[in-house]
Formats: sequence, C-alpha cells, structure tokens
Amino acid sequence: MTSYIDSFPGREIVIDRKKFLYFGGTAYLGMQTDKKFQNIFIENIKKYGTAYGASRKSNVQLSVYGEAESYLSKWVGSEDCVTLSSGYLAGQLICSLFSGKQYQLFYTPNSHSSLYQSNIKPYITYSALNIALRDHLSSKKEAIPVILLDSIDFSGYNYPEFQGLTSLPINKCILVADDSHGIGQIGPANSGVYQILSNCKPKELLICCSLGKALGIDAGAILGTGNRLKQVLKTDFYAGASPPSPASMATLIDAEEIYKSKKEILDYNVSFFLNQINDSKKFSFIEGFPVFGYSDPELTKFLNNNAIIVTDFNYTSEETSLKSRIVLTASHIEKDITKLTSLINSFYV
Repeated sequence: MTSYIDSFPGREIVIDRKKFLYFGGTAYLGMQTDKKFQNIFIENIKKYGTAYGASRKSNVQLSVYGEAESYLSKWVGSEDCVTLSSGYLAGQLICSLFSGKQYQLFYTPNSHSSLYQSNIKPYITYSALNIALRDHLSSKKEAIPVILLDSIDFSGYNYPEFQGLTSLPINKCILVADDSHGIGQIGPANSGVYQILSNCKPKELLICCSLGKALGIDAGAILGTGNRLKQVLKTDFYAGASPPSPASMATLIDAEEIYKSKKEILDYNVSFFLNQINDSKKFSFIEGFPVFGYSDPELTKFLNNNAIIVTDFNYTSEETSLKSRIVLTASHIEKDITKLTSLINSFYV
C-alpha cells in the first residue's frame, strides 16, 4: 500500500496524523535530515545558488565541479571522475559508450535497470553467464565483452566476496559496476567497491553510482580511467545535460567529518539490531550492511499494525518481485531499534 507524506521520511513519518517509526528507504547515513549537514548545504546554497542549469561545456564554468570530482576520485582510488545530475543518468551514459558493435554487453544476475540497454536481460545465474562469456571469447569475435553488475545485489552474492566474478575470465573483460548502495558506507574508508574490484584485475574498471543514498547528495558519478572519462566528456549526453547543483558538490567536500561520524553510528545500530534479534536467520543480509530482507508479508502487516513501516513494494515495476526490507539508518536511536526487535521477536515466537 502506498502512503503519501509531506516531509522527508527520517526515523519517523506521519501518515493520516498517526506517527510511525520508519525502517525503509536508502538514506543510510541519515544525512538528509542531519542539522549540521543541512546547515553546510544552506551556506553553500547561499554561495552557489540552488541550481546551475548551464552545460558543463559552457564558456563560463564553476571550479567547484572539478574540485568535487578530484575529491571523489582520490577518495575512491580511480584515475578520474565525472559527475552528473543523477546515478541513473550516469549508468545510461556508460551504457551509451558501449552500444557500438565493438562491444558485447553481459549482465550479471540482479543487475539494475539503470545499466540496461535495449531489450538485453541479465543472466539468471553466474554459471550461465560464465558459459556465455567463454563461448564469446572462444569464437574469436572482436567485440570486447563488457560485464555489468550491481555491487550490492542484496543476495550477498556480489559484495563483499564477489564469488560470481571469480569464475569469470574477467581479465579479458571491461567491468562496469553500479555502486549506488555501496559508496559512502562500504569498502576502504567507506569509499565503495572500486579498490576491491580493482584487485580482481579486470581489463578495465568503471564505477557508476548515485550520491543520493548514503551521501545525501542529489547527483551521480562515473569513476574510471582518465582516457575513458575523456570519452564521456565528448558525448552529447554529457554536454546536453544540466549538472548537479554546485551547492551539492561543495557540501560533499565540506561534510567529510560528518560522514565519518554518521557511519560510526550506523555501524553501532547494525550491531545493536543483531544483538537484540533472537533469530537473524529469518532475514537475508550482508555482513556490515544495514538492510535485512525477508519474504513474509504477514510480518509487514504486523509491524504496520504496531506503527512501524518498512520498505515493501514491487521494484522496479508491478511485474517484478515484492521487495520487503528492514533498513537501519544512522538516524535511528536505540529505543527505535529496541521496539522493532521486540516486535520481531514476539512475531516469531
């Protein structure tokens, strides 16, 4: 059931004048409602304005974009970075780079629609993908294989071990990963999976991501080699799209210490939840990641009847499977999690 609200869904939301605890969404670090973060953002809006509608190819350019991109590439460990207005746009732009006959796209299981081109669908299993890749390479076709995946696929099959990739001839393939759910909260210095996937030794590595989840910035990014990102800068796709707001880019840099402190709170909340829950095996989750999936619609109803709302909808369309997830954020406090776990424990008695 869809609920309509009039303010950002933090740890609490109000629906029909009734207050609920909210354990859903993707605001993992709770930046969107953090007062210190908001104050930094407001000061940057005063300096840079609310938005910048000109092309990044304009003859007048704001230096903050280059500063933010240098900051991101240094943090993540890539040679270069390009920012865009959304993560979805970043994914589609990467796909456009590999739409020619010199490339062949291969989608891993559970890959996100932001990476899809035409009617190509993901392989159901990594075994099927492995066979298809090796058949393609053995046929001596000149088209370079491009593997596309989500770093967090919520099954635990990708991050942290990336078991599926270990069976693939990845050294002969370009690897493109959507790290929207990872950047800001997993990997070395919470920088996402770029360095982890680099260790897999792909022929080339590209990361695309939304910065609007853990980092609370309404923008997207592409990270990779300098040569590849020079191609991005030459596209009509890049030149014709408005960039993210410059205030967002400045805030990304200025909020570094807040991100670190909020990640510590999130880690504590995840640990507290697992310590309080009687049977964690009722949920599917990735170690250290604040999302706990389940498949029992009765649990959703029970929590809702007790003033708790979780993520529960068909994603990405009505034809796809129901996504039922409990999402912990850095906004939650102990009493929120204690109420949640007490209810879950009583439901599974």
